Amino acid sequence: QVQLVESGGGLVQTGGSLRLSCAASGLIFPITTMGWYRQAPGKQRELVAHINSGGSRYYPDSVKGRFTIARDKDTLSLQMNSLKPEDTAVYYCVADRSAPKTFYADTYRWDDWGRGTQVTVSS
Repeated sequence: QVQLVESGGGLVQTGGSLRLSCAASGLIFPITTMGWYRQAPGKQRELVAHINSGGSRYYPDSVKGRFTIARDKDTLSLQMNSLKPEDTAVYYCVADRSAPKTFYADTYRWDDWGRGTQVTVSS
């Protein structure tokens, strides 16, 4: 079991930046892939970035060029720049221990989830 705790959310104006962090504890060693999801009210959850143990990263078009995911041992981060009102959501940290995949559907069942941190971008 892995515990994931997010931090760094908050309120920012359009065009601003935020850096989210996720502290992982517990059985960290078997983790192969970590990522960030977001879910806005009334919308389906969306995978906004993931990184595997080999360092390969993925971003959907909606955040590509603006968001950067990084992992340093037991800490995952998400640097978010040029934020837009549509980035407003609760952001969740996720972890998986199965073999890394090139693509993860938004509905993929990750092994571990954090409780989330709210990001609000004002217009």
